Parts: sequence; structure tokens; C-alpha cells
Amino acid sequence: MDRFPGGVPWKNYSGELDGLNVHIVVPGKDKALGVDSVGTVPSFLLTYATGVALQPNLIINAGTAGGFQAKGANIGDVYVATEFANRDRRIPIPVFDKYGIGTIEAIPTGNLIKDLDLKEGKVSTGNSLDMTLQDEEHIKANDATVKDMEGAGVAYAANLLAIPMISLKAITDIVDGTKPTVEEFLENMSTAASALSRTVPPVLKYVSGKNVADLVCS
Repeated sequence: MDRFPGGVPWKNYSGELDGLNVHIVVPGKDKALGVDSVGTVPSFLLTYATGVALQPNLIINAGTAGGFQAKGANIGDVYVATEFANRDRRIPIPVFDKYGIGTIEAIPTGNLIKDLDLKEGKVSTGNSLDMTLQDEEHIKANDATVKDMEGAGVAYAANLLAIPMISLKAITDIVDGTKPTVEEFLENMSTAASALSRTVPPVLKYVSGKNVADLVCS
């Protein structure tokens, strides 16, 4: 039986890891241009549809991001998100301004971070690979460590469905570094992918058999 509506490019791969049922879902290629479907809209739609169709106990968002040298980020580092906020939803009307930023706290995962020796930080999400001066102001205001294009969309869907979510972000480029973002992003994509392939299986094994309270530092 198809788990998703007909015609969508989403892909689902199901399997088992040490007795844990795992579903890997990806947004696939844009039907018109054939490029990877990136950004908050594809990530939200896929996460919401997956949550409804598969009803998982936990969602893990694994992807790439830019990091900040000033915050100690290096190429290939993997961060666990502690908070999500939009950097490019600017609505300068009282209350709507906060809605635009859309801050969502991640579930506390102190034990996982400590036991697996991972970094942690706030995620700033937007639909552009580059960064405007206004984006930069939002990132600084939110004290973000990681800059991505999906995290807040995934977090919003998971929050709507009340499904716990962990976000793992591997660094492809240094936002406040000297290299052009696009050049560094493309150059280090394989490095970041390898970092995720080393990190995700231990995280899956770590969370297996645990509840959310077990992930929190006592």
C-alpha cells in the first residue's frame, strides 16, 4: 500500500536496526526542475504527511547546515538542535512579529548529547542559501549556532502532531568564514553526509527503548 498521496516525489525506505523499526523519508526531486526539494515547505509537508501516515514515536531530522566560526563550528561537526526559529518571516506587526519568528523549543536531550559527545545549538531556518543583513540580525538576535533551510518547518509539523523530534545538523560551510557560501557548501557536502552517516546509527541505537525523559540530563 502506498503511504503517501499519488504523484508526490517523496520516498520512503523502511527497515530494522537492532529490533528498532526505522523509516527513512526524503522529499525527492522537484517534478518541474529535477533538483532536490529543499526549504521549509517541502520539509513541513513531508514531515506532516509522514507523521500522519506512519505515526512514529520519534522523528529525527538529519540534514546539513551552515555553522558559525564564532560559535566554535567546524566543517563536519554534527549539532543537536536545542531551539528553532525562522530568520526570514518578517511581519512587523505586534504579536505577528513573534509568530513570524516562530520559536520552538526542541525536546531536551542532554544525556544523548553528553553520552555521544555531540555539539548543541540553536537553529536559524530560512528559505535562502545566502544571508541578507536582516537575516544576520535575526540570527544574532536569536543567538543561533546553526543556519539551515528545513529545521523550523520540520519542528512546526512535529509540534502540531505532538511527536518528539530530534534534529541533527552536519556543518557544510562556515557562515562567518572567508569562503563563498555556495563554493564551500558544495565542496563539503560529502564530508557532512559522511558525518551524518556516522552519527545517525548511534543516535538510533541510543534512543531505542528509551522515552523522552531518559534523554534529559538529571
